[in-house]
Amino acid sequence: MGKSSTFLTVGVVAFMALFVPIANAQQGGATSDEQKLVEKIKEAVMKELRESDFLSQQIELGIQNYIKKQQQAQVAARAEEERQANEKAKKVRRVSAPRDHVYGNPNAPVSLIEYSDFECPFCKRFHATAKEIVDAYGGKVNWVYRHFPLAMHNPGAQKEAEASECVAQLGGNDAFWKFANAIYARTKSNGNGFPLDQLVPLGKEIGLDEKQLKECIDAAKYALRVQEDLKEGIQIGITGTPANFLLRNDTGEVILKVGAQPSDTIKPDIDKLLEK
Repeated sequence: MGKSSTFLTVGVVAFMALFVPIANAQQGGATSDEQKLVEKIKEAVMKELRESDFLSQQIELGIQNYIKKQQQAQVAARAEEERQANEKAKKVRRVSAPRDHVYGNPNAPVSLIEYSDFECPFCKRFHATAKEIVDAYGGKVNWVYRHFPLAMHNPGAQKEAEASECVAQLGGNDAFWKFANAIYARTKSNGNGFPLDQLVPLGKEIGLDEKQLKECIDAAKYALRVQEDLKEGIQIGITGTPANFLLRNDTGEVILKVGAQPSDTIKPDIDKLLEK
């Protein structure tokens, strides 16, 4: 007889043998012999449980069921988080000139809107990817840069963002992109990647008036402008950078693409938007 069969047999016998003594015990009529019988049956059942693999099988089954339920709960939680993120993403501000910095065709049907941090290493990596994407679509996609300086990268990220706005004021959209490209090319990232005392010389390098740029940066003229972008990003659910939104400008359809994703994972979504 196998161990499982033995266990079942013992279990049945135990149940039959225990029923009357326990009933008597509950009524206060159990004899000493009946009490001894109960103890012997208990010992027999416990011995069988210890020697058989039935108990370990049940424990293993219970663990597997628990893990399965936890995995299902995690999948459901992630799906809900993604749903909420996509709902918030729909509220991303539409592209507006001259407030926004636009690389590429300003009238492109699709915009890649990036909330970025000049000191973020992932933003540094994605900067070249975004340019590659826009250049590959020949006027059908533009790139919109917005500020999201992370607290852990300040004061560097905030001051660099302010300086970029001063550059845009003095030199226009083209100057902004030259300055941004240079920052990302030269910074070592993580908050102290680009010396702040080199912001003015960098502006001079791309043809701006050194004195005017210094006055603008020192006055923190665009500090609130940068913070407006940051607060706007928080309201639509951004928690890290780069945060990218693909926007079909005429229909308002939005696709959220979080992180420094490669172009191969972004282009299929752009193609879908362009087909509509």
